[in-house]
Amino acid sequence: MIRTLPNTRSYTLGFKLYVALFFVFLFAPLLITCVLAFNDSQFPALPWKGFTLEWFVADLPDRVGIFNDSVNLSAIGVSFKVAFWVSILSTIVGTCGAFLFEQESFRFKQALYFLMLAPLVVPGVILGISILLFANTLGMFFENTFNLDVPLFRPGFWLVVLGQFSFISTLVTLVVSARLKKFDRSLEEAALNLGATRLQVIWHITLKFLRPAIIGAGAVAFLMSFENFNTTLFLVGSQSTLPITLYLQVRDGSTPVINAISFLLIVGTSMLALINLSFSRKKE
Repeated sequence: MIRTLPNTRSYTLGFKLYVALFFVFLFAPLLITCVLAFNDSQFPALPWKGFTLEWFVADLPDRVGIFNDSVNLSAIGVSFKVAFWVSILSTIVGTCGAFLFEQESFRFKQALYFLMLAPLVVPGVILGISILLFANTLGMFFENTFNLDVPLFRPGFWLVVLGQFSFISTLVTLVVSARLKKFDRSLEEAALNLGATRLQVIWHITLKFLRPAIIGAGAVAFLMSFENFNTTLFLVGSQSTLPITLYLQVRDGSTPVINAISFLLIVGTSMLALINLSFSRKKE
């Protein structure tokens, strides 16, 4: 829509209708899920049978709320721990990668950049299967050659962390690189001329300029790790993450406790996004 050109009334109404339908399509499922979290029914669907908070706090024989559901609480805890380590590793490595690819030129730069982007192109299912087969191959090699059982090469917590880290770190690199491209290199040169060391320049000038992008990228990495399903499905062990646990419950049939969990996640992620946006604007 070009605002400088005159538009007919029908075109304007059509454009507004399109925008309205787009946002209805986008948010209606989320709104319905949030409403059904308070539905006094044994099924996570309509019809509406009254308002209740039991799917959050109940501890009854036929109805267990999320705050008393040990299985889902354990899965939430595992997802938080996985997301924490993935976001830390991805932020550190992704920031270093942004510095690397912003260098003027070095050997094999384009080839390395292409390899860095490869995990984003490969489907998550293929990536998860590939990492699982690679880890199993290394595990068998160490066991047959050195008679060593390496827990890292078995499906479990740390293999999930490494699997998610393999592609989330690329997104962090892209976010930080976009911010780094706007950096004025003359600030570094001025600091060096005034006697600052290279480490002091990076810590007090460059990283301070990149702080909003680094924090934002870390938040995105945390959220992407928390909700990841495709790659995690093939790497998870006895400790399931929340998306895997919810998938198994939906497949086998569940109660509106799933809606209660979804409600808490929607509210939590929305608050995190608003805090991150507010922080970024304040820094700008």
